[in-house]
Amino acid sequence: MKFFKILLTLFVLLCSLTVAEAKTSKNTADYRTEYLNLDWWQKYNDPVLTDYITTAYKNNQDLKIASLNVKQSEQVVKMAFAGQLPQVGFQGDVFRDLSSATVKMGAITVGDYSQSNFFLPLTMSYEVDLWGENYLKTKSVKKQLEMVKQNERASYISLTSAVAADYFNLIKFDKLIKDQEELVKLQTEIVRLEEIKYKNGLCPVTELMDEKQLLTQLREELNVYVDKRLIVARELGVLTGLREKDLSVMPRSDYSVASLLPLPQSINAEVIQYRPDYLKVEDYIEKIGIDAKVARRDFLPKFILYGQAGFSAYNLTNIFGNHTFKSLIGFMPSIDLFTGGAKMARLRWTKLELEKAQQIYEKTILNSVQEVNDALGGAITREMNYNESIKRYNLEKEKFALADKKYNIGAKSNLDLMKDSEKLLVADKDKVSSQVNYLISTVNIYKAVGGKDFTTINEKL
Repeated sequence: MKFFKILLTLFVLLCSLTVAEAKTSKNTADYRTEYLNLDWWQKYNDPVLTDYITTAYKNNQDLKIASLNVKQSEQVVKMAFAGQLPQVGFQGDVFRDLSSATVKMGAITVGDYSQSNFFLPLTMSYEVDLWGENYLKTKSVKKQLEMVKQNERASYISLTSAVAADYFNLIKFDKLIKDQEELVKLQTEIVRLEEIKYKNGLCPVTELMDEKQLLTQLREELNVYVDKRLIVARELGVLTGLREKDLSVMPRSDYSVASLLPLPQSINAEVIQYRPDYLKVEDYIEKIGIDAKVARRDFLPKFILYGQAGFSAYNLTNIFGNHTFKSLIGFMPSIDLFTGGAKMARLRWTKLELEKAQQIYEKTILNSVQEVNDALGGAITREMNYNESIKRYNLEKEKFALADKKYNIGAKSNLDLMKDSEKLLVADKDKVSSQVNYLISTVNIYKAVGGKDFTTINEKL
């Protein structure tokens, strides 16, 4: 009966501790969808872009690896927590004792004998965490888990930003190729007309050679655009896991669909508190501080509570009888008197690691502020360039309208009108490049501020 009471007590203790840990580790919200931040990407007003972001969330291998790293770290936390619990196991002992010599027990002499021994106990051991060392070890591992989660969040921010940048570049090259093909078509016609002029003696050969040379340059530029579009499409295919599809027919919107987000004039430096690298280094400092406490408490004595409860008999048929029950309980203090300086070295190493972590923290702050300022400064410059490119395009458009009027009244030749049309296409290419570069610069700001909405972030600080 005593045996079953002990078993019941151990079972209740283990179950209560396990349930308590399960409650603390339960996570009802899928934080990964928050990392994806679809509300932000919908601000660009391009449903194809959000579709690519969602597809990458489902298929990208880097995100899956990051999620698996988090799951592995969660198991490490459980292993560390197990060190705070009693350990119960079964270790039976069955042997045959053969004595062929006379055995003396004081005044009693035992002759030759042989007998079987059966010992079937449950063994329990528990290190009494008097100094909280095992608790601190678990706390340190939990901080490591938080660091891994920040790595996962950084992967989400980096991936979604890369998908958006590749997508915007893809639609940019679509428009540039379209304009470039029109330029090649116009220049081909210009060369044909120049050849007619040259044959009729209306232009020097150098003028014809210049137009042919320009045609080769335009064709080379077209080839470069086609090649770059293919490279970007492949990158986007890898990021989204769509490699098996024909990259040339990957869906995308027109370059003018995406909304141009307004830029703040400045961003508060406190925004770096949202960045994964900043949060990670904060967790690292806390983890090393905990490790330092563990290293100090490792010098203190340890106390282990142990016990056994089971059955011992010389005959297997009556091993579960009441008279065969055997139990013991003990308390074992222990302290390391000499370890060759290993514990002191561990403590000093941890202190140095803490000092190094503080330096990493300072460096992270400086780098984070620099990246935010660089991203914002670059975006403001690209916004100004975009505005200037619009002005230049509008002026070129007005000039072309005047040239078209001259052509209609016979004051301008068709050849000159085609050259004016080429200038308008070049201005349009510049405008498209500036617009998409502006879009990508807003993605860079999003990445620099830690995946937050930079248009309203100053209001939240």
